[in-house]
Amino acid sequence: MTESRYIRNFCIVAHIDHGKSTLADRLIEKAEVIDARNIHAQMTDNMDIERERGITIKSQAVSIPYTAADGNKYLLNFVDTPGHVDFTYEVSRAIASCEGAVLIIDASQGVESQTLSNMYLALEHNLEILPVLNKIDLPAADVPATLKQIEKDLGLDPETAVCISAKTGEGIDSLFEAIVKFFPPPSGSNEDNLQALIFDSHYDPYRGVVVHIRVFSGVIKPGDTVRFMNSEADYKVEETGIFILKLVPSDGLYSGDVGYIIAGIKNISDVAVGDTVTSATSPCDSPLPGFKQIKPVVFSSIYPVDTNDYEELKESIEKLKLNDASLSWEKDSSVALGHGFRCGFLGLLHLEVVQERLEREFNQSVIFTAPSVQYKIHLRHGDDIFCDNPADYPDEGNIESAEEPYIRASIITPSQYLGNVMSLCIEKRGIQTNLQYLDEKRVEVVYEMPLAEVLFDFYDKLKSISRGYASFDYDVIGFKPTELVKIDILINSKPVDALSQLAYKGNAYPKARHVCEQLKEEISRQQFKIAIQGAIGSQIIARETVNPVRKDVLAKCYGGDITRKRKLLEKQKEGKKRMKMIGDVELPQSAFLAVLRSKEE
Repeated sequence: MTESRYIRNFCIVAHIDHGKSTLADRLIEKAEVIDARNIHAQMTDNMDIERERGITIKSQAVSIPYTAADGNKYLLNFVDTPGHVDFTYEVSRAIASCEGAVLIIDASQGVESQTLSNMYLALEHNLEILPVLNKIDLPAADVPATLKQIEKDLGLDPETAVCISAKTGEGIDSLFEAIVKFFPPPSGSNEDNLQALIFDSHYDPYRGVVVHIRVFSGVIKPGDTVRFMNSEADYKVEETGIFILKLVPSDGLYSGDVGYIIAGIKNISDVAVGDTVTSATSPCDSPLPGFKQIKPVVFSSIYPVDTNDYEELKESIEKLKLNDASLSWEKDSSVALGHGFRCGFLGLLHLEVVQERLEREFNQSVIFTAPSVQYKIHLRHGDDIFCDNPADYPDEGNIESAEEPYIRASIITPSQYLGNVMSLCIEKRGIQTNLQYLDEKRVEVVYEMPLAEVLFDFYDKLKSISRGYASFDYDVIGFKPTELVKIDILINSKPVDALSQLAYKGNAYPKARHVCEQLKEEISRQQFKIAIQGAIGSQIIARETVNPVRKDVLAKCYGGDITRKRKLLEKQKEGKKRMKMIGDVELPQSAFLAVLRSKEE
């Protein structure tokens, strides 16, 4: 047991690619908690997807011992957090379990948009913020300019900033000392009633749910009976422990500790992130203030490729939900694809990650429908409904008006790319609300634009036109009026509900045409002609045709009367027509994936 005055709980936050996971590697390496031969890059990133893409998706807690210059032994509990805007929810959960935040700023890039939003998130929870300048070993690093930005843009004291290179290990000792001196120890007493916050959890196939907790007051030991205040379920604790890259059992968790409990929890739905754990015999008076509930902004339906795998897919999504609290889901069904689930995501990257995790970790073969946002529809008889699924879209005659979600997009870019960035935002129906020069080289521009326009290729295009220098952050600000239409995709005159989309009227034609072109490439030729059409109501706005495989019925005619040839062609024509009426076009899985991955040009 470590006295609470020698414990420091902090998280590592920064803009994407500023070196959070690399710094976590150096802290672990310096603390010598694992053998040198087992050290590798991105030690806190457990998933293959994280290593392949070079991004952090899941926050990861680690406890490391440190002997300070004053001779005292400290226990440092830190959380490595994601940097991408889609995973802000992960960051907010990590922040709620800490007293301090190490805010990393890349000395070659300076303060970027996600740096600002993470700092405000930490300030909301009254955390102490320690600015850290990383990558000082790079030739492009400009330390004096970045220190000015820390003072001007963030309002933090540049005197407290620590200069390091997470890659080479330079300045890591100074950072350790700054963490011990700058961050306060946890408050709370072992004598008080147990009050602990669930900030994460994961599923172990042999031991059930492993609950990650931060103890704010009281003590929790194996054999204790605990109560989850939200679900009012009681469990007997089998094991407690801390995280040192893997689960390390301990004799108990005390006030200020970050660790885990295993209590034989088999019912996944009983564990809610943000819930308070207390003692069943002497519970605390009130639960801890929970996490900010972030609503999903992107919706897509998931269907199993084989309809017999429905129950297996349901179990997989439940286990994934346990490890990814920002995923929301409900049951859904489609004429074309059978039974499935309608899921809500925090962004398109989040959707891609969930798809890859279902396929890799749970061996599920799944089909995702085209992503959509949630629209607000005012009906003629006075009711308002929210609609994100084209299948639930009401009849045009019943709709008075529609509204779509808007975001406030904050973009920080070098001034030479400002023209390109503004053109892109205007093309995406953006309205400029603010523009300010942060210094001689950098501009912050703020736009209000529809969320639906940002979903597909906005981020890629922004990075492309600014050579990777522009940074992007957004928050949803509410709904604004729009002209909304439902695009139906008809194959052989039969609508395929899984391919329907809701879209802004001005973008309907290019969207429908693009989907038809994609499907033409994917659908194999049949004995009859296949028409692929995009329609709004009864009006066809796009069409592509898959030509039939045709037998040459005139091959045996070497001459003779033309009427004989015509008779054979007419007979063939009648056969094709009859075949078209009863023929069924099978859509391959790749057709749905092609539409999902489509980028509107």
